[in-house]
Amino acid sequence: MNRGAVLVVPVCEPGRGGGHLIRCMTLVNGLRTLGRDSWLFLPVLNDAGGLLDSMHFDRNCLIDANGLSGTHWECIVLDRFQTSPEELARWTELAPVIGIDEGGISRDNFDFLIDILPNFKRTNSNIADPSLLPLPEKPYPQDNTPAALFKVLISFGQEDAAGLGPVIAKSLAEKNNSVEITLLQGGLSPLYSPTSVSNSPLLKITGLIPNLNKHLHEYNLVITHYGLTAFEALYADVPVLLVSPGAYHEKLAKKIGFYSLGIGKNRAKKLNRVLFRRGKLKNRFLRKLRNRCSALAEKCNLDHTPRLNLAELINGVVPDVSRNCPVCGAVLRGPALARYAERTYLRCTYCGIISMNRLNPPPIEYAQKYFFEQYQKQYGKTYIEDFPNLTALGRRRLAVIKSLLPAGMADSMAESANAPSLLDIGCAYGPFLAAAREEGFSPCGIEPAEDAVRYVTQTIGIPAVQGFFPDPRSPLPSPSYSVVTLWYVIEHFRDCVPVLAEIRKLLKSGGILAFATPSFSGISGRSSLKRFLEHSPADHWTIWSPAVCIKTLKMAGFTVKKIVNSGHHPERFPLLGKLARSTKSPLYGLLLAFSTIFSLGDTFEVYAVGE
Repeated sequence: MNRGAVLVVPVCEPGRGGGHLIRCMTLVNGLRTLGRDSWLFLPVLNDAGGLLDSMHFDRNCLIDANGLSGTHWECIVLDRFQTSPEELARWTELAPVIGIDEGGISRDNFDFLIDILPNFKRTNSNIADPSLLPLPEKPYPQDNTPAALFKVLISFGQEDAAGLGPVIAKSLAEKNNSVEITLLQGGLSPLYSPTSVSNSPLLKITGLIPNLNKHLHEYNLVITHYGLTAFEALYADVPVLLVSPGAYHEKLAKKIGFYSLGIGKNRAKKLNRVLFRRGKLKNRFLRKLRNRCSALAEKCNLDHTPRLNLAELINGVVPDVSRNCPVCGAVLRGPALARYAERTYLRCTYCGIISMNRLNPPPIEYAQKYFFEQYQKQYGKTYIEDFPNLTALGRRRLAVIKSLLPAGMADSMAESANAPSLLDIGCAYGPFLAAAREEGFSPCGIEPAEDAVRYVTQTIGIPAVQGFFPDPRSPLPSPSYSVVTLWYVIEHFRDCVPVLAEIRKLLKSGGILAFATPSFSGISGRSSLKRFLEHSPADHWTIWSPAVCIKTLKMAGFTVKKIVNSGHHPERFPLLGKLARSTKSPLYGLLLAFSTIFSLGDTFEVYAVGE
């Protein structure tokens, strides 16, 4: 597979610190180590040049706006903190966009979201996992030298715009002589001199420590704000205490469960009161803080060596994103309807269809295993074992089709030589084809599974073609048909526009299009659409409803003649459903009647005529 390049876009404007830029440099380096073509987008170096040098970042991996065109971008990773709608629109013109810890008003409009640091946004992300941080492997190197002093690391990122680091360092250094203090001075923060902070010999002010997360375990306490270092300290099993530069950081700290002194310098000055009593460390408080942080590490999946890091995750994705509705072709606009691992759902504002975008292709192969193991897991029997029931269901559907056929086609059914032709797309092992032959049709099928096609042609004796519809490499036996059917197949097409157009061409005048598909307006979708989508199969690219179907088929050149609501499940009704699990229950019959009358089935069949 020819993989495209990955473009990584950090926030590097003044006031945003340097953590995002460092994370993006680490991501690009990690991707290139994995052999992936990847680039860091920096329109202007400004003060970022010092960070590039401190991280030993190869400037040949930088790209600006002039270098974007002419490259096949497989995806764009935005670590922009708060992306504007205008900026997001520009990036989505180039490739699928993945947002990292996105907190702006455009969050809901990203193709995919990865939250590494937990946040208080109401909308879910596709992936939420702090262990995606670039963390070192455990166990750490052991140092058995007895510690003479309690070691504290103070780190407020690359910028420390609130000036919290020096205040805390000074407070600790002047009030005790039993704590060794290391104050990290970020590359974007004002320069501190030791004498301007404190004359204590126990205070050390240093610049960026390369691979800081590999050294955090060397400290007894880390003091920082809500951000990368706080979570890296959890992973290093070091107690972490926060002081917030603003309300945003404080809100995050409290929501996740960190211990925070509060906001600003005045709260930072209270540190000694929290840590010391009469010049001695409060060991009881430190034990409680350690226990709290250990529990938080487990909650955040940071209590063990991670399975993969961000670079490995991004390198593995193959995004499949459609900018147009796969059924009506209109431009897809608006926020995501729901997000789950690997999947983002959107609703077309023009036709109402719900469609899916994926981070990776569906892990499903339409072969023998699909019809045996997976089918049996869902229905309790294999496809072949269910053959008689499926054939009987086919006869019921064919009765509807025959009632809608034009008089000329219906009359010809008595003459086998002129029997109406029928194409079943996704025919599987042929139960509907067998029923169609019994009912006087001249059937044929198309199916991607080789074993199924062999069964249809050799065992049942009905013509079938192996391949995907519509594909000119899989020519059909006839150029036109009286009937075209797709039973629980249409939702498997990534793009229904050419599918419906080809079916319209294949149908004879007055011919019938019939298909069945899940409905998001059934009782399951109405009870909880998000739960319904969460349990939707991984290969269902589109999700329909009867009302949406009438509109979309009209646009594609069909007139809907009949809709049959199916898949009624009284036990799925909210509240009352748990009392109607037995078919013998009076409530079961009542809810079944209610579901039938008000068309609340979770599936439906549609029968339409080509205009």
